[in-house]
Amino acid sequence: MGTQYRNIHQDIVDQCKNEDRQAQFQFYKLYSKAMYNIAYRITNNELDAEDVLQEAFVSAFKNIHSYKGTASIGAWLKRIVINNSITAVKKRKANLVAMEEHGEYADIVDYGGDEVLYLNIDKIRNAIQLLPDGYRVVFSLYLMEGYDHQEIASILGITESTSKSQYNRSKKKLRKILNEEVFYHE
Repeated sequence: MGTQYRNIHQDIVDQCKNEDRQAQFQFYKLYSKAMYNIAYRITNNELDAEDVLQEAFVSAFKNIHSYKGTASIGAWLKRIVINNSITAVKKRKANLVAMEEHGEYADIVDYGGDEVLYLNIDKIRNAIQLLPDGYRVVFSLYLMEGYDHQEIASILGITESTSKSQYNRSKKKLRKILNEEVFYHE
């Protein structure tokens, strides 16, 4: 049996379980911005992220009685948002391919030394948005949301090695995008 987690917003959760609209609005205000950001990082589309957010909160309020308190309510909601985001990306037919089906990239940029680049956060954020859906989803889940490759494989219905290869490819692609940005677009 799992350990009970003491939620700092338990009073709001309890009121939401009683379908209290004011509590639901308060819950939404507490979590909507963070959940939108997660949805946006995964879907890479404002409209999809807004749809995911709406569907996630509707689903959360509908299923709040299934919240067992073994993790924070935010973690529970985050899982709903991630699942809905992945579904939205899959609807756009994300291309997650196994490493065996594709050769290694040969166009890795070599700085040829210990050169250090300082990049603007906005440039990095924009470069992440340019990643193909499959790469971006794995990259976001691993690096930004803290899931390991086994968890990502389970969430996406792929193998752990595919998750690892997608993550490695996303890093290489991101380096390439950033190199082009730094060297050709300044």
